[in-house]
Amino acid sequence: MSDFPACRLYLITPPAIDDLAAFGRELAHALDAGDVAALQIRLKDAPDEVIEAAVDVLTPICHARDVAVILNDRPVLAAKLDCDGVHVGQSDTSYAEARRLVGKDRMVGVTCHDSRHLAMEAAEAGADYVAFGAFYPTTTKEAPTRADPEILSIWQESMEVPCVAIGGITVDNAREIARAGADFLAVSSGVWNHPEGPAAAVAAFNREIARGLAERG
Repeated sequence: MSDFPACRLYLITPPAIDDLAAFGRELAHALDAGDVAALQIRLKDAPDEVIEAAVDVLTPICHARDVAVILNDRPVLAAKLDCDGVHVGQSDTSYAEARRLVGKDRMVGVTCHDSRHLAMEAAEAGADYVAFGAFYPTTTKEAPTRADPEILSIWQESMEVPCVAIGGITVDNAREIARAGADFLAVSSGVWNHPEGPAAAVAAFNREIARGLAERG
């Protein structure tokens, strides 16, 4: 892990994928454009067969580039489809249940909104990462809370479990979030809807992350 920067990009799929083959090609170009740690497959309310098809197509693309595949909200499917991990929200499966379902060898990440208390509970229970947000307005999903970047700095100083920043993160504000102390920047619309395309977005995010890390010292 020492070869990787202290803050990395964590991609989240669009809420729906109309053409899986075309998206797979787009994903491959994006992953080839710069460092990406993980892809979260987040297809809310999609039937199992749609999620299974997405995992089948996207996992080889990710694994060929050493990118982890995380499934959103569905620990049973994550285990069945041999994903690298699962991400659960506060209103979804509990951390303990998710861990029981996916086993000890897969990652479990937990949404903690703007709460250090929830994050500490998750970290102490054994979560592989905690996610804070939203930091900025987002159109990808309804964000019940707004987090201040300071929560990342405080977390970085006091805890070893990695933290993910999520919610409205774009190329324009990535530097600030990286500087504040995020270990990962979770991005969906900021990559897939970038005016110059996803590959250009990934390259630009990596440049801004590097600048933020340089300022973090």
